[in-house]
Amino acid sequence: MRTISGVWRWRGNPLRRPTDVAEAWVCLLALLLTLVAMPVVGTVTGSAAQDSLRRSVREQRHTRHLVTATVLRTLAQAPPEADPDTGAARTSRSRVLAGWTAPDGTRRQGAVLADVKSPRAGEHFRLWTDPTGRITTRPLDSATARAHAVLAGFGAAVVVAGLIESVRRLVVWRMVRRRYARWDRAWDRAGPDWGKAGRGC
Repeated sequence: MRTISGVWRWRGNPLRRPTDVAEAWVCLLALLLTLVAMPVVGTVTGSAAQDSLRRSVREQRHTRHLVTATVLRTLAQAPPEADPDTGAARTSRSRVLAGWTAPDGTRRQGAVLADVKSPRAGEHFRLWTDPTGRITTRPLDSATARAHAVLAGFGAAVVVAGLIESVRRLVVWRMVRRRYARWDRAWDRAGPDWGKAGRGC
């Protein structure tokens, strides 16, 4: 609104300078570009991210398998949580030595985090593996993928708005510098003989 009022204020004003009008139009153009570019870039980026993440979700669902593991014995000192998508419901985990059968039929064994508070030998729990039986994180779910796509679109829109504002500031700064340079040249041409000095007073 300040930009539009700035353009309107200089309309027909006898004190306006060409640079004042140019600055107001630059601001208005930047505003219009921002209003058009932000939703377009945000939508395009969000859609592209969503398509890519959907493919990842499908691929992960196809290549990650939930298998049943058996506790062989407990281990001391649980390492930090490896899965960034785990919530508060999965905070009670124990580090155990477990054995499981991979989707390809091979037997596997290793140290894992079990979703069991007080694990005992022979107790069963579920974990995610790849087709060869190596432990992996759970597959990305659709809701998380959608949230990531929305964030990507929003981030791209903000970046575009920032770029447009940076260009606007640079253009206005150069215009102001040019105006000051013209004032300096005019002042130099006037020299020391200004005001009453040239009237012999």
